[in-house]
Amino acid sequence: MTETAAELATISAAPSPSRGRAAPSEGRIAQLNADYAPLDFKQRLHRLYEDFSPSRVLVTSSFAATSAYFLHIIHSVRPEQPIAFIDTGYHFPETIAYRDYLTELFGLSVFSLRAEEWKHQFTREDKTYQRDPDFCCAVNKVEPLEAAKPGYDVWVSSLMRWQTDHRADMEIFEWRRGILKFNPMIDVSREARDAYIREHDLPFHPLVKEGYSSIGCVHCTVKGDGRAGRWQGKPKTECGLHL
Repeated sequence: MTETAAELATISAAPSPSRGRAAPSEGRIAQLNADYAPLDFKQRLHRLYEDFSPSRVLVTSSFAATSAYFLHIIHSVRPEQPIAFIDTGYHFPETIAYRDYLTELFGLSVFSLRAEEWKHQFTREDKTYQRDPDFCCAVNKVEPLEAAKPGYDVWVSSLMRWQTDHRADMEIFEWRRGILKFNPMIDVSREARDAYIREHDLPFHPLVKEGYSSIGCVHCTVKGDGRAGRWQGKPKTECGLHL
């Protein structure tokens, strides 16, 4: 193992910089879930900004297949909410174009989270995405987000239970990797999401029409229904952000 590889190998094992934060009690999380369960996606967002300081709310988006749905509702509730885009350096050009298009269309404030350049460059030269995709995700996705977490109290994601078996058991609120995670659309059905997209004439990611249903990095994404096109031929089903 080279010196660079050995240095990088500590990333996966290193504790999250946000793990020093005290976790809410199980009772507190259970109460939040009980309070938010009767609400719909949009109502949950309104309630979030009442219960938490808006400046301490982190919203991430991958600008993937149907991100316009999530972002349209976020923007309608709080237009000034900054959106964090985890720029892995391996996105499809169409993803960057979609990000820029939605940013202009909705008037979003988007900022990027990235790996340190030398770490990203190692994964590029090493072709880590082929050899060890979990490690590649740890360097280019997980670590940049972990570094940002201490500045926030709650992280808003766009996960839905029907997407994967791993997500099927997720709650609206959960304590995950050192931060209170908020999944406001976790129980939104595919049908409800698609109906909203049609109603508001929202644009899909340009690769959707070419047969891509779940869109990640260039090297790890192929055409396929649902998550079938991600890390094809490997047991991996999650990038690691939501584990």
